[in-house]
Amino acid sequence: MFRLLGKAFPLLIRRGVKQLTVTKMTTEKPCILANALGVQDGIYRCFGPIIEKNFTIISSEELLNNKERFADQIRAVFVWNGLVKVGCDLLQLLPNLKVVVNGGVGVDHLDIAMINSFGVKVCNTPHVVDNATADIGMALMLASARKLLYGHNYSLCHEDTALPESSLGTDVSGATLGIIGMGRIGYKVAKRAQGFEMKILYHNRNRRKEEDERAVGAWYCEKMEDLLQQSDFVMVVVNLSPQTHKLIGARELAMMKPTGTLINISRGHVVDQDALIDSLQRGVIRAAALDVTYPEPLPRGHPLMSLPNVIVLPHMGTHTVETIRLMVERMVTNALAALSGAQPPDEVKV
Repeated sequence: MFRLLGKAFPLLIRRGVKQLTVTKMTTEKPCILANALGVQDGIYRCFGPIIEKNFTIISSEELLNNKERFADQIRAVFVWNGLVKVGCDLLQLLPNLKVVVNGGVGVDHLDIAMINSFGVKVCNTPHVVDNATADIGMALMLASARKLLYGHNYSLCHEDTALPESSLGTDVSGATLGIIGMGRIGYKVAKRAQGFEMKILYHNRNRRKEEDERAVGAWYCEKMEDLLQQSDFVMVVVNLSPQTHKLIGARELAMMKPTGTLINISRGHVVDQDALIDSLQRGVIRAAALDVTYPEPLPRGHPLMSLPNVIVLPHMGTHTVETIRLMVERMVTNALAALSGAQPPDEVKV
C-alpha cells in the first residue's frame, strides 16, 4: 500500500492535491511475563524472534518496578528453567492472566491445582524433548562405559604412551539395560539400545502392549528388584512425584550388580544422592552418569564431582538448538490457543 502511494504521490501533487494524510494502523501484541531474553537462566536471545513475533515480553524486573502499568496487560507467563516463580502473590497481581506455559515436560515446580483455582490453565511442552533426552541417555551410557572423559583427560596431560589398566572400559553391545520408566522417552531409549544388541528389561507402573515390547525386544519386570539385580546399566526415566522421590536409594543400589552403572536422565530428586555417593565410594556399583542432580548445577567441591567413576552434566538433556527451538515454538502455540479461547494442545491437568 505504501509503495503504491509513494508512486502516486507526485501525480496527486500535480493534480492539485495539497495534502495527503496516511494513518498507520497498529495492532498491539498481547503481553507475556518471562525472564528477559539472554539473561541468566532465561531463554536464549537467538530464540527471541519466535516469541516477539506474537507477544510483547515483560520481564519480572519491569513488572516489579511498574506494577500499575503492566499488571493488567500480562495475559500469559512463560516459565523457563523454573523461572518465573508462580505463586499466589503473582496470580493475585495479574487479573487478566489466562495461561502459564512451562518450557519442558516436568511441572513438579508448579502447583497446578492452585494455579487452576485462579482460572488459569497450565501447559508444558511434551514430545518435542523426547529424542534429545533419549540421546543424552545413550551418550551418558556410552561415555561412562568406555571411559571417554578419562581418555580425553589422558590425551591432554599424559606422560606415558601406554594406557594403564584403570583405563579399561566395559562393553555396551550385548549388555543388559534396565529402563525404569517406559513412557515416551524410555521407549525411545529402548529403540536406540536395540541397535546395540542389548538385552532390554523395563519396569513401569503399567505394562506396555505386547506389540510394543516385541518391537524393541523388551522384557517386563513387574518388580523393580528383578530389573536391578539383572541389569548392567540401569537408566532412570520417570517423572518426579511423591511416589518417585528418592526412588533409588541405598536399598536399591545394593541390589545392583557391583559392575553396574546408574544413569539418571529424569530428575535429580529421584535418586538419593547421599546414598549414591556412599555406594560409589564403597564400590557397591561401578559407576554413575547423571544429567540431573540437586541442586543444578552442583556446587564446586561437591563430593560427586570428585569421584573418578562419575559423569555429571548440568541438566543438558534437551540442550540442542533444534529441541529448544521446538520447545519455544510449542510454548507460543499453547499460549496463543489459550488466549484465543481455544483448547491448548498441551494443557496439564491435575
